[in-house]
Amino acid sequence: MNEIINRLRKVRKGAMFIIEAPSGTGKGTVIKELLKADANIKFSVSVTTRPPREGEVDGVDYYFVTDAQYDEFLAQDAFYEYVNSQYGSRYGTLRSEVDSFINVGQDVIFDMDWAGARQMREKAGADVVTIYLLPPSIKELRRRLENRGTDTQEVIEQRMGIILDKVSHWNEFDYVIVNVSLEETVAKIQRIISGERMKRVRQVGLKGFVRELIKEAKES
Repeated sequence: MNEIINRLRKVRKGAMFIIEAPSGTGKGTVIKELLKADANIKFSVSVTTRPPREGEVDGVDYYFVTDAQYDEFLAQDAFYEYVNSQYGSRYGTLRSEVDSFINVGQDVIFDMDWAGARQMREKAGADVVTIYLLPPSIKELRRRLENRGTDTQEVIEQRMGIILDKVSHWNEFDYVIVNVSLEETVAKIQRIISGERMKRVRQVGLKGFVRELIKEAKES
């Protein structure tokens, strides 16, 4: 029995799990916990034209490229999604990076906004699963932003100022979770991932397996 399960698992097609949330909702922490708990989930490393920050490693945090290299990727339609940031840098998700995982049955998780999720959905269709995290309240969101100590008050106010636009896209996502408790949220997403892995469209090895069952049934 274990041999059959392992064989079907090896020929399963991976999924692309996109997680979006307003800043301060806890998205980054949730993603870290998911990656730590499941070796079959990989984090998508994006391309960027901005220079590395102190401590960042090429190929781990980002793929750092020149503007000329980025333009070449664009010309080759090499991105699943791409965006120009308000600060002048450009970012993109390479098809080759993602496909190298999902084609061998591994899942990929993305920290991506609603605009990127739209592009991914347009190009990857049923391979994409989107999850939106909501804060329990706006007051709690502000408290989390202030307590994490990574932003100035000015940046916090900027983040609070775009919450309405962020939250207005919640109904474009497949699943919506209110992140009250980290443990509960991680558990809920793990159940989503488990269910999505069992969908017929991802179990590409089932056709051959069912053919064998039919053949066996006819011969018995």
